[in-house]
Amino acid sequence: MFYPERFSNLPAHAWPRLRALLDVHEGGGPLIQMTIGEPKHAFPAWITDRIVEAAEGFNSYPPNDGSPQLRGAIAGWIKRRYGVDMDADTEVMALNGTREGLYNAVMALCPETKNGERPAVLMPNPFYQVYMIGAISGASDPIMVNATEETGHLPDFHAVDPAVLDRTTACYFCSPANPQGAVASRDYWARLIELAEKHDFKIFADECYSEIYRDTPPVGAMQVVEETGADRNRVAIFHSLSKRSNLPGLRSGFVASGPETIREIKQLRNYAGAPLPLPLQAAAAAVWDDEDHVAENRALYLEKYHIADRILGNVPGYHSPEAGFFLWLPVEDDEEAALKLWKDVGVKVLPGGYLAQDVKGVENPGKKYIRVALVAPKDEMARGLELIRDCLYPT
Repeated sequence: MFYPERFSNLPAHAWPRLRALLDVHEGGGPLIQMTIGEPKHAFPAWITDRIVEAAEGFNSYPPNDGSPQLRGAIAGWIKRRYGVDMDADTEVMALNGTREGLYNAVMALCPETKNGERPAVLMPNPFYQVYMIGAISGASDPIMVNATEETGHLPDFHAVDPAVLDRTTACYFCSPANPQGAVASRDYWARLIELAEKHDFKIFADECYSEIYRDTPPVGAMQVVEETGADRNRVAIFHSLSKRSNLPGLRSGFVASGPETIREIKQLRNYAGAPLPLPLQAAAAAVWDDEDHVAENRALYLEKYHIADRILGNVPGYHSPEAGFFLWLPVEDDEEAALKLWKDVGVKVLPGGYLAQDVKGVENPGKKYIRVALVAPKDEMARGLELIRDCLYPT
C-alpha cells in the first residue's frame, strides 16, 4: 500500500509521546493533571438555555460561513476589543475551532511556488503543532524560528536568512505565546507587518489567549494593521471561545481579515468545511456578546498567577507569564523532569521539547523546560505547584 510521503516522517505528536513516557510507570501520588491546556473554570451558566431555545436549528443544515447573527456578534466583539470595524459579511468567517482555520490557512492562501522556489512558512519554535502540519499539507517548508529567553521568548523573524524570507508565503505567530506567555508589543507587530510587506508574505495571527492577561489587554494584530495603514488582506487573525469563555467543547472560533483573503478561505471551506450546528452558533453569538463572564474568568487566572509567583518565585530562572495559562519552567532535562514528577509525586506535566524541533544543529529550545498548565481548580493547582517546587527545586 502507498501513503502520502509528506506525512510519513512526521515526528510523534506530543500526547502519544507523553503517554509512552509516563504510562508505563506508576504515579507517586494522587494524579494532578497539569499537561493539557483544557480550561476547567465554569463556562457561562446560561449557555445551555441558549442551545435549548435554538434547538429547532438541529433540523437544518448550518450556513458554512457562520450565521449572520454569529458573524455580527464576532464583528461587534472585534470592534469593542480592538476598535476596528470589520464587515461581518465579507471580512469575518466562523470556524469549527481555530485549529481548523490555522490548519487550512496555508492551503487556502499560499501559492505552490514563490519566486520560482518551493515556498517556506515561518513559525515560532516552540510552536502549536498545527502550524507545522498546515505548512507541510500546503507543500511548504516549515521554518522554525527559535523563541528563547535571549529573544524575550518571541521569535526574531528579522534574523531569518533573506533568501528564505524571499520564498516565504506565510508566517504563523502566536501572541500571547503558547507556551511561554510572552506578549508581542505594538512595535513588534508593526515590525513584523513591515517585514511581511517587504518580502510579500501573509501573517496568521493566533490570538487565542488574548483575553487571559494580568492588567493590560494584549495588542492585537488587526489594530496595528489599522494604525499603520497596512493592507488588511495581509493579516488574518484567529480567535476562539475555548480559552476566553472556558468552552473548548463548543468549537466556536473565527478568522477575520480583508475581503480578498476571506474570499479565498471561504472557497476552500465550501468544499472542506464542517460548520457548527445552528443551535451552537446561536449560543456562541450570545457568548461573544457577553464580557462579564470573561472578566470573572480573567480574575480567577490572576489569582492563579499570584499563587504561582508565591510558590515558585524563588526558583532560579522562573518567569511569571504576562498572559495565557501556562508556566514555562526551566529544568536540566525535560523528559527526566516530567518522569520524576510523575513517579515521585503523581504530577503530570508536558516536556517542553515535545512542543519544539531541532533547528540547524541547535538543540531543541524546549528541552530545558517543562510546560505546566494552570487550569485545575485553584487548591489542586497550588498543591501541584508545591509538589513541583519541592520535587524539582529543593532548597
